[in-house]
Amino acid sequence: MYRYYDAEGKVIYVGKAKDLHKRVAQYFVPPERLNTKTRILVSKIADAQFSVVDSEADALLLENNLIKQYKPKYNILLKDSKTYPWICITGDDFPRVFITRRIEKGKGNRYFGPYSSVMHARNMVDFFDEVYALRTCNLKITSDAILRGKFRPCLKFHIGKCKAPCVGKISRDEYQRDIDEIVHILSGRGGEVLRHYKALMAQAAEKLDFEQAQVYKDKLRTLEKHYSKSIITQAADTDADVFSMVFDGGEAFGNFLRIRGGAIVQSLNLGFRSQIEEEQAAMLSTFIGEVEDKFGALSKEVIVPFLPDVELPGVEFKIPQRGDKLALLELSAKNAKEFHFNSIKQREHTDPDAWRMAVMEDLRKAIGMKELPRHMECFDNSNIQGTNPVAACVVFRDAEPCKKDYRRFKIKTVIGANDFASMKEVVNRRYSRMLTEAPDDIPQLIVIDGGKGQLGYAHEALAELGLLDRVTVIGLAERMELVIRVGDPYPLFIDRNSQALKVLQRIRDEAHRFGITFHRDLRSKAAIQSALREIKGVGEKTEQRLLMHYGSVARIAAAPLEELSALVGAELAMRIHDYLNE
Repeated sequence: MYRYYDAEGKVIYVGKAKDLHKRVAQYFVPPERLNTKTRILVSKIADAQFSVVDSEADALLLENNLIKQYKPKYNILLKDSKTYPWICITGDDFPRVFITRRIEKGKGNRYFGPYSSVMHARNMVDFFDEVYALRTCNLKITSDAILRGKFRPCLKFHIGKCKAPCVGKISRDEYQRDIDEIVHILSGRGGEVLRHYKALMAQAAEKLDFEQAQVYKDKLRTLEKHYSKSIITQAADTDADVFSMVFDGGEAFGNFLRIRGGAIVQSLNLGFRSQIEEEQAAMLSTFIGEVEDKFGALSKEVIVPFLPDVELPGVEFKIPQRGDKLALLELSAKNAKEFHFNSIKQREHTDPDAWRMAVMEDLRKAIGMKELPRHMECFDNSNIQGTNPVAACVVFRDAEPCKKDYRRFKIKTVIGANDFASMKEVVNRRYSRMLTEAPDDIPQLIVIDGGKGQLGYAHEALAELGLLDRVTVIGLAERMELVIRVGDPYPLFIDRNSQALKVLQRIRDEAHRFGITFHRDLRSKAAIQSALREIKGVGEKTEQRLLMHYGSVARIAAAPLEELSALVGAELAMRIHDYLNE
């Protein structure tokens, strides 16, 4: 175990290694072989100290404790420091079962957890109340208090939700048997409880005590219904701990599942942030150490996606290739991915700038760009049977719309409904002008709403302008949301739940909306012109005067001839009236 100190004597990094010389030497190499954060760490090291422990397990535990104690700036730090809920069973004569976030030692209470979801913990407590009708009051119930008749049964007793131990309706031994069953369930030994009730039901039936057999049968059904939601493996005797991690730059998002009797009895999501370059095996070891600190000793069998950089006595790390254990690992990985997605999504509200940077980084990786796509533009063509062909260009900066930079184009050189040639014309017009007026504002990413045809012609326009080495251009086909690249025969699939794809969909939809609105405006204007401008003697000013006065062509047609005559004269009014009412 080694510790780095800065000039002020403050611990800035804690690490562990089997070969201390080899590990520490990795930091003191030519600077170009280190990433930026590691170079900063090395530049601040003023002293180093080390400790020797008996085993890797001790090293892992000591590292975890020292990180929590000193909170070194450059270590892997837990991002999620919230207090998780536990289920508490009190040490009273007639124990209560409830959810708490505070562990109070020395009172004889027993705690089970922690639970990463308070909903999960609440469902468990509600389930116990339904099956065992436990007391929920804070009364100090003792044998003496019961004998003296100090208490009266509450409403819960009268509606069958409590067995009223406060007035002696249930003995201490009977109540404790219910508590023992709850402990078995919380400890992952629910199968024993199921077998116990099956035996009791059979015994009651043999004695012809059918009422009691029905009581056992009802409890058995409730327990089986509960476990039908929890059993996740074919082998009901599976006992294992499962770890998985998703890595995103210097961050990691981990999920832990504790399996007992084939059922999930505990689950935890934790996020980690590394200030320097850390190996994935080291981050997994940190996660394992944190879970062991929270949940106690690990199972004999631990399922992992890859091996950590520690070996623990009595623990076998397994990387499954098939079967139920691979299914468990995939379930844990699914939880880790969901935790990653929700954590990134949450930043949209708590830290929008960081969230947008993370989204753009995801998009950069997904498309394979060198630069961050901080400036994106999207093009969409719009026409109906070749009439009023137009195109729209929308602009996103830092993953947000920049509406002042939106542009609309009337197609000038293309005759008819030719989307391919129209796309080439618009892209050429947009960037030839931009090269003249704002050459430093060329976007990093151009998105074409369409398939290979539109993308190919846009690519040709950019090639003619000499911009292919400065921009990345892709097509986004609406069918299956495929990302198309020039020269790549296979479309690029981006995770449908990823924020990267959502940004592409958003800019595509915005371009479509903007283009359709422009096209609709032109069609409306053309319809008005065709109705009024075809009348001899009606020019632009006369048309405007009539529309300003009446509001629509339909109202002009219905207007009395005298009113029209007052506006445009009797002869022209007669021509307008006759033409519009034919």
